[in-house]
Amino acid sequence: MRIVIQRVNRASVTINNKIKSAIGKGLLILLGIEEADTEEDLKWLTAKAVNLRIFDDENGVMNLSVKDVDGEILVVSQFTLYAATKKGNRPSYIRAAGHTTAIPMYEKFCKEIETLTGKEVKQGEFGADMLVSLDNSGPVTIVIDSKNRE
Repeated sequence: MRIVIQRVNRASVTINNKIKSAIGKGLLILLGIEEADTEEDLKWLTAKAVNLRIFDDENGVMNLSVKDVDGEILVVSQFTLYAATKKGNRPSYIRAAGHTTAIPMYEKFCKEIETLTGKEVKQGEFGADMLVSLDNSGPVTIVIDSKNRE
C-alpha cells in the first residue's frame, strides 16, 4: 500500500463538473493499493498518516498531526502510484490491485482513518475520472509505502 500525503489549505474532487468532496485545512491522501496488501499494511499506514507531525506548532515547527489541528482528510484512490516505468515509455500497472481487492481495501482504509480521527473522511469515487484540486501548503508532500517500514 502506498500513499502520497499532501498538507493542504483546501482540496476538492470534481466529477462531471460537480464537486463530489471538498475539505479545508488538512490532508489530501492519494492511495495506491496492490494485490499483496494486507490488513497489517492498512493499519500501519493509516496510523502513520493520522499521526504524522507535519503541521506547524506555535513556533512554526512541524510538530502537530492532522488530529492535533482538527484538520480534515480527503482520500482519493490512485492506482497509478504503482506504475512500473523501467521498460519503455508506457507505464505498466500490473502491480496495482484489481477492483475486487482494491475497492474493499479503499473503503476499509477510509473507515480506519475515521476511527482514528473521529471525523468523517471525504472521498473521491473509485474508478471515476476525477479532477483533483488543491492548495498544497508549504509545499509539504510525503510518500509512504507500507512495504518500506524498516
